[in-house]
Amino acid sequence: MSESFTFGSDEPPTLPGPVTLNAVTSYPLRKLRLRPGEEHRDEVEIQLEPFELGGERYLPVPAEAPAELTITRASGSDVHRLRFRTRLHGPCMRCLEDAVVEVDVDGREYHAADDRVDEQLTSAYVVDDRLELSQWARDAIALELPEQILCSPDCAGLCPVCGRNLTRDPHEHEDESRDPRWAALEQLRDRL
Repeated sequence: MSESFTFGSDEPPTLPGPVTLNAVTSYPLRKLRLRPGEEHRDEVEIQLEPFELGGERYLPVPAEAPAELTITRASGSDVHRLRFRTRLHGPCMRCLEDAVVEVDVDGREYHAADDRVDEQLTSAYVVDDRLELSQWARDAIALELPEQILCSPDCAGLCPVCGRNLTRDPHEHEDESRDPRWAALEQLRDRL
């Protein structure tokens, strides 16, 4: 049986507007009664939040993603695995046209059962016997993003002079007026 818990409103965040954590998906760990070596699998719905990258907003579609959560009990610790797929929609980082990037997430987190152990052995996503799935999903998506979100791999971007899209309208501008401050460098370039 699948369980999905949402705090606050059941509605996804309204856009555009400031992003708030009004709907956070978490998973209760207290009810799990696993012995070492046992595994628990569950299908969950995770509330995904929009991203702000380079001053632009990217929306996850769908806002609630179906995911597979696996919890494996080891001696003195748990291993959590979260797998899901989503798409981010937003502006291309070169030309500002619509861009879509597919994101496949397969995240793993280790959490020691004893809180007195080294902080590196505990997961930041386990809070008060709850696994914070929305936070984990957001961070896992961020780790899977490409270096640049582009509308196409060969996007030429915008013309720095007139601002037209160079992919749709490739063109060049004549160098009409040169800045006199660069005259000495221009002379050096002409000698080469």
